[in-house]
Amino acid sequence: MKTITSYINGQWQNASATLLPVINPATEAVVAQLSEADADETARAVAAAEASWKSGVWANKPAAEKRRIFQRIVALTLEHIEELAQLECLNSGLPLNYLRARQLPRITRNFEFFADWLSQNVEKAGMTDQDYLRFVVREPAGVAALISPWNAPLALASTKIAAALAFGNSCVLKTAETTPLAVARFMDILSEAGVPAGVVNLVNGRGQVTGDALVRHPAVRVVSFTGGTQTGRAIAAAAAPGLKRVDLELGGKSANIITATANLDDALDGALTSIYTNNGQQCFAGSRILVQRQVADEFIARFVQRARAIRVGDPLDMATEVGPLSNAAHYARVCSFVDIALQDGGQLLCGGKRPAHVGDKGYYLEPTAVLMPSNSARVCQEEIFGPFAAFQIFDEFDEAIAIANDSEFGLVSYLWSNDLTQAHRAAREIQAGVVLVNTPMILDLRFPFGGYKTSGVGREGIDGMRHFYTEEKTVTIALKRPAMARLGAHAD
Repeated sequence: MKTITSYINGQWQNASATLLPVINPATEAVVAQLSEADADETARAVAAAEASWKSGVWANKPAAEKRRIFQRIVALTLEHIEELAQLECLNSGLPLNYLRARQLPRITRNFEFFADWLSQNVEKAGMTDQDYLRFVVREPAGVAALISPWNAPLALASTKIAAALAFGNSCVLKTAETTPLAVARFMDILSEAGVPAGVVNLVNGRGQVTGDALVRHPAVRVVSFTGGTQTGRAIAAAAAPGLKRVDLELGGKSANIITATANLDDALDGALTSIYTNNGQQCFAGSRILVQRQVADEFIARFVQRARAIRVGDPLDMATEVGPLSNAAHYARVCSFVDIALQDGGQLLCGGKRPAHVGDKGYYLEPTAVLMPSNSARVCQEEIFGPFAAFQIFDEFDEAIAIANDSEFGLVSYLWSNDLTQAHRAAREIQAGVVLVNTPMILDLRFPFGGYKTSGVGREGIDGMRHFYTEEKTVTIALKRPAMARLGAHAD
């Protein structure tokens, strides 16, 4: 059985004393074991990153050479995309077809974007009354701790790696202990592409062991984390004594508003995609579906019919649309919300149980939807993070905006409407980092992505990443002698 160990300074390490099982959520079989890095091993990874950063082996490399290496990473990723998809499927349960077509291509888009940016980036410069020339010098922050989640382990890790490297940093990556396989394989791809030893290091383990040691290490200057809000709070608290900069992309409970003016065919496809894609495990899921009363009966009936027809099963089957949930504990939590919804006065519309055809192994749940009488219900307030939609019916658009904002989260919101006034109101009034009108989620690194309220701190996207991964230095040069007091001149 394969053992995934830490990758430090270009070398795979020996296994530690603590081995964690890596479980295939489709079969519940152990497919590998993970060597957990303790504080000492994590410190070695940070030391390797710090040494590589201080040496300038990557930070001082010419932009054209960095760009060439990024292009090589893209080529090698495409060459190994099938292998990476198989590995990611094996430990995540995400459908293989979805991984190939949608999730893993984000790796190549990330490195292509930053390869282009490296050839085009310029900094600010300015004159003040012909007296001063000022310009910005941007330097790498240093050692970056990068922590990616189990719902998109390699895709999200690659975003962080590409950004950290583009700005000249070295890094230590930790992904979720349940989904290490594709991320570990990617370390070899980075090395083959020409990333120097020590620039990207990998440690593995649980958050309270490996993650905590990584975040608290004094040589780590910035911490980028994608995951749950509760964990984000713990990371921010651990980073605070060292005054480390944190970027936290956290949970969501996004409203998906369907108005009477919407194209219902488009809204239906968008609503199904935004809640059931990625096995329902996505931070920007449109998990609260708000439907205007005039179209509610028709829309909900069509939604339920389509949800019942979604193909749930073996993620290796290319026809599968929804696979198993990621792990046993998460599966039990998601399933528990069916009874919680009913206790809060909800009506089960579809799903809520294990599909009959999958047998007794695997963490499978039918695509589920409930109709709730109030936004105060737990299923409308808590992030479930599974294939679980909560419908609510509204009358006036003001009510929909109020419901959308009645949440501790504020990551994303969706609006399906052909009323321009409603679109502009949603853009102004919804308290979310991203408002999407007549479209499911679409990402563009030229623009910021992040959340309001407990959905996070900071923004991913080129401007936010440039601020996060660099230190800015303003240089001021006097073009003529400035007016200065001549202290002590009376002694001349």
